[in-house]
Amino acid sequence: MKFSKVELADMKRNFRFFPFSIALLLLLASCAKPSPQEQLRSEKKCAKCDLQNIDLTQADLKKAQLNGANLSSANLSQADLSGAFLDSGNLSSANLQGANLSSAGLSAANFSNANLQGANLQGAYLRNADLTNANLTGANLQNADLSEAKLDQAKLEGANLTGAILPDGMVKP
Repeated sequence: MKFSKVELADMKRNFRFFPFSIALLLLLASCAKPSPQEQLRSEKKCAKCDLQNIDLTQADLKKAQLNGANLSSANLSQADLSGAFLDSGNLSSANLQGANLSSAGLSAANFSNANLQGANLQGAYLRNADLTNANLTGANLQNADLSEAKLDQAKLEGANLTGAILPDGMVKP
């Protein structure tokens, strides 16, 4: 197959831009937004992310920013969420057995049907949280703020409520 001088000149001119096109595509691919899971693990920030059913067993999420995140049915057993911000988060039916949520911001969070057995919630801010039917057996709620929290059918056997502000505003001696 023979090409004219004009056709060859056009092909050379077009080929010159080919490496730039490839470089641009690679640059755009590297700028792609990470998945919510990758973002959470690398930056400890994922506000309003959908992390439903994620397995974060023993994850280090100290001071993570997860306000409004959907962690329903997630496995966070033995995870370290101390000082984390989960205000208005959905943790319904989540497994938080043995998790560290000390000093965490959990206001208006939904923990309905969650397993918080043996969890450390010392000094946690649980104002307006929904703990309906949550399992808090053996949990440490010492000095936690449970003002206006919903505790209907919550299991509190063996839980430490010393110094906690209860839903009615009373402080547990």
